[in-house]
Amino acid sequence: MERHVDQELKSLNQDILKMGAFAEEAIYKSVEALKNRDKALAKSVIENDNNVDQLELDIDEKCIDLIARYQPMAKDLRFITTGMKINSELERIADIAVDIAQRTLELVDKPLLKPLVDIPKLTSVAQNMVKMSIDAFVKGDIELAKKVLLSDSEANNLRNIIQKELTEDYMAKDPSSAPRAVQLLLIARFLERICDHTTNIAEDVIYMVQAEVVKHHPDKLKQ
Repeated sequence: MERHVDQELKSLNQDILKMGAFAEEAIYKSVEALKNRDKALAKSVIENDNNVDQLELDIDEKCIDLIARYQPMAKDLRFITTGMKINSELERIADIAVDIAQRTLELVDKPLLKPLVDIPKLTSVAQNMVKMSIDAFVKGDIELAKKVLLSDSEANNLRNIIQKELTEDYMAKDPSSAPRAVQLLLIARFLERICDHTTNIAEDVIYMVQAEVVKHHPDKLKQ
């Protein structure tokens, strides 16, 4: 027999899925705005942030209400508290997408410094990590969560490639390119930070499912 709380937990699941969709969309639009030099698209990311903030508050309130009314134990409690943590991580990811959109607005009226190759690659990695981390939460899939954690090295490598190219091939050779190069450097770092937030989500999922802490213990991923 299904408990009444089960319906509310499913509703919480759906809200977090919605939050994840908001975050993914914000990442996509912020970088598409950069690629297409689209001011309106960048501004739409910034303007939608209020909706993301409100959803974060609604989810937190729902989680607190569930704890207060049902006093859940063990698995249910881990699910709700993990939901609260993931909610916070996704709101931060959406905030970082706003940061990217703001940097994009600084660049759109200036000549393109270089063709965008590695930043879109890093964006794809970030988007995929966000999607996998949310899927891992919804499905309680530890193996998928581990894939997120193992993907972080690819994000770090791409960030390093972008940083090396901009500093050595542009800023060092042509100091006048520095203002535009710095904006692209920041965008690359923002994208890498998004990936860091997804690893936090993945670590929380592993704890939720099997009550095992893997944060600061990468050796446990090999088990």
